[in-house]
Amino acid sequence: MATAAPTEKSGKVVIRNIGLLLSGDIDRPILDADTLVIKDGLIVAVGKEADCDTAQAQTVIDARRTCVAPGLIDSHVHPVFGDWTPRQNQTGWIDSTMNGGVTTMISAGEVHLPGRPKDIVGLKALAITAQRAFDNFRPGGVKVLAGAPIIEKGMVEQDFKDLADAGVTLLGEVGLGSVKAGYEAQEMVRWARKYGIQSTIHTGGPSIPGSGLIDKDVVLEADADVIGHINGGHTALSEAHVCELCEKSSRAIEIVHNGNEKVAIAAAQAALALKCPHRVILGTDGPAGSGVQPLGMLRMVALLSSLGGIPAELVFCFATGNTARLRNLNCGLIEVGRAADFVFMDKAQHSAGRDLLDSIALGDIPGVGMVMIDGIVRCGRSRNTPPATEVPVVLSAAH
Repeated sequence: MATAAPTEKSGKVVIRNIGLLLSGDIDRPILDADTLVIKDGLIVAVGKEADCDTAQAQTVIDARRTCVAPGLIDSHVHPVFGDWTPRQNQTGWIDSTMNGGVTTMISAGEVHLPGRPKDIVGLKALAITAQRAFDNFRPGGVKVLAGAPIIEKGMVEQDFKDLADAGVTLLGEVGLGSVKAGYEAQEMVRWARKYGIQSTIHTGGPSIPGSGLIDKDVVLEADADVIGHINGGHTALSEAHVCELCEKSSRAIEIVHNGNEKVAIAAAQAALALKCPHRVILGTDGPAGSGVQPLGMLRMVALLSSLGGIPAELVFCFATGNTARLRNLNCGLIEVGRAADFVFMDKAQHSAGRDLLDSIALGDIPGVGMVMIDGIVRCGRSRNTPPATEVPVVLSAAH
């Protein structure tokens, strides 16, 4: 299993001959630049090669006129420990997802842990342990932001302070535990926000036997930071209620792979109509009953672009920069000072599309030619995507 220590340094890296540079910034999705310079995992220059200091690089990558984009951020996953999911008893799912262009994952709760503790001491202990474990272990180099407790009845404000003091920054999906009423959730969401913990709420019908319906009124009353899987996980609210959530709430609109595709498109189009596309973020909601989806994020991009009629370069922003900004992450955008987390893509071989963006607009997922996290190459040609027409090449070090 490919892993990398969080302290490993990339040195100076130059990426040249970029054909299309997607920024992740929804206000300016395409950059007029062909070169990136990285120093110890951070972007230090973006521009034309003639204007960048490319000398004495430890690593030089020829992008071969392919597309470079920020690494995809899966806003909604359910990890447990290591690179194994007991939900489907599969190993290596995180590394496999990295081969689908994902460089960061955000836990919506470690709910699939066998025997998951539901007492307050136990749920806090699990969250702290998961946060520590994934901070120390990065399958495939992927940054897994974990430790998202499922809130239960009986929790008090001090519990949220304890969690924050221990380094927990997320709440698992509100509604998966015993707290299901809007007024109860609202109080705990406020406590969490007070201590810098970001919250997500389950939206829609029950995901598995034992969970329950969270309707639009509960979502609005709870006022969590993220309207989790607004298109259902799997069962969605009505399109009218989903559009009402988009209009009446100012929170993040999360659309996931493991949801209702028709409602996914309606939610994205509603956000555009309301002139708030910056609120849309994407996730997979896996592992789940439907399995794990190594290409789930790319499939969401293709779905929303091809059937939703949204330009692919904008949808990539939903999967990168929007999430980074809404979740306060130092990745997801191509700009100086951000983490050098990139996915190199080209149109899939024999796609009917003229180029990468056109192929996605036609419904094809792209081929991944390379993934880089913190300036370090984590994989070359993806073992999971269709083969890219062209792939980048790592050249000899330049001195």
